[in-house]
Order: sequence, then C-alpha cells, then structure tokens
Amino acid sequence: MMDRMPSYLRELEAEAIYVLREAAAQFERPILLFSGGKDSIVLTHLAQKAFYPGSIPFPLLHIDTGHNFPETLAFRDRLVERLGVRLLVRSVQDSIDRGRVQEEPGPNPSRNALQTVTLLDALQELGIDAAIGGARRDEEKARAKERFFSHRDRFGQWDPKNQRPELWHLYNGRKRPGEHFRIFPLSNWTELDVWEYIAVEAIEVPRLYFAHWREVVERDGVLLAVGPYVTPLDGEIPQRKRVRFRTIGDMTCTGAVESDAATVEEILWEVATSRRTERGTRADDRRSETAMEERKRLGYF
Repeated sequence: MMDRMPSYLRELEAEAIYVLREAAAQFERPILLFSGGKDSIVLTHLAQKAFYPGSIPFPLLHIDTGHNFPETLAFRDRLVERLGVRLLVRSVQDSIDRGRVQEEPGPNPSRNALQTVTLLDALQELGIDAAIGGARRDEEKARAKERFFSHRDRFGQWDPKNQRPELWHLYNGRKRPGEHFRIFPLSNWTELDVWEYIAVEAIEVPRLYFAHWREVVERDGVLLAVGPYVTPLDGEIPQRKRVRFRTIGDMTCTGAVESDAATVEEILWEVATSRRTERGTRADDRRSETAMEERKRLGYF
C-alpha cells in the first residue's frame, strides 16, 4: 500500500473536487449517477471530500437494469447505509412494464441500451438539471469527446460538435428550460489512476474486481458469467475459470478477463501491463464501431 498520494493524483483529485463544487454551485438539482462500479465509487468518495464536514448535498441515482450482479447491489446498499446518503433507484423493468421500451429478442437479451429511456424519464421526473457521472475520456473514443460540463438538449440528446469551450477551467452551465448537463469530474483520469487512487485512499470496491473462480461461457470472444441472465447457447460449453471484471454493468454484456490479480497491488500491475482496453470486455461496445457514440447521442450515460 502506498504511504502518500503522488502529486499527479493530488492534481486529479483537486480538479475533480473543483468540478463537483462547481456543479453544486451552478445547478439547482444535481444528482450523482451511481452504478456500483469503481468509477462511481471513487466519484462518491470525492464528493465526500468535496463537501466535508457536511454530507454529500445531492442524492445518488441508480438505473437498475434488473440484470445486475447480485454482489453489486449488495455493495451498493452497504455503501449507502454507511454514508447516510439518499439513494434513488429507477428500474428498466418498470420502463418495460409501462411500454416505454421493449425487451430485446433472443435467448439472453441485454438491457444495457434500454437504460437510456429509464434514465431520461428519471431526470425529467425528478427535475434534474445536472447528472454527475464517472465516465473517463480514456475509456472509449466517444467519451473522449465529452467536456467536464457536457450539454444535453431538451430531448436529452448530445451533439459532440456543439460543445462549449472550457478554457482556464471556466465551465458554462447556462441552459434553456428542459435542458440539462452531464458532469464528468473524472474526465482526465485513466483506469490506472483510478486504481492507484483506490490504493492510496484504501477505498473498498466489490469483490468482482478481484480474481475469483466463476463459471463462464465464451461468446464472440467475451467471457460472460453464467447465471440467471446468461445461459449457454447451443454449442457453448460452460467452463470454470479464475477471472475478474474490469468493468461492472449488465451481466449480459459485461465480460470477464482471466486473471490471478487478487489484491489492489496486483491489479495495478496487471492494468499497467495490459494491452487490452478496459472496455474491450464489453459485448455491447462490439455491436458496431460507433456503438457508444450512437447510444450517447440518444442520452446514454
């Protein structure tokens, strides 16, 4: 474990805290998008620091696909109870039941893309004018186009060619009625930065991130965890492998990597030497070369 925080992490931390405070100052009803993944956990930790000794001044919002890892939901509930923050949950299943979205056809349908409608409905219902998320520019080329304060029109849509300049850390949060912003305090962080910060700050994360034995099937080059939402198709043979997850999302599209990294220090070494991108294990990103940008234009996280 590291004894003190390196200067570059101090700078990233200070930048993120500044962005969080700017969001709280400029918007009337901000919310923090919480998935139970490492980035949203680090973001919540930073929000604690930003507003200490007070409590986090906005609630957490989780868009539940209904296909989450049980470990993620258990971790979420423990964290919220420990922090004493307000958690709001909106369900993709409710959107399906109300006819707002339709379940994908096929034996193992993914609900990942369906989250967009549930999210936009929740933002409208709650009157949210700023949704704070843990996305980082290094994750994917579409996310690299986001600003710290990323404007969304009244339909919740994103136009990457019409983003506002952010010179000298000046953020323009002006908007028309019905519009909102996505705020990304971790924009300049990398996956390695996140793990180094977790190490320095001794932040707890779900055990899914650490190597463990799990039954998986390989589908289109992705190792998916066998469970209630992923069942083997014809010709697929489940195998028990020692794996961990680099991202945590919908079980139907979140792939594992074979790994022996059982500690944060071992994960740091593995991430530093890996030649595969973090989202290279996400089946939903493989649907097209512009899959993420297409979803983001429609209002995805």
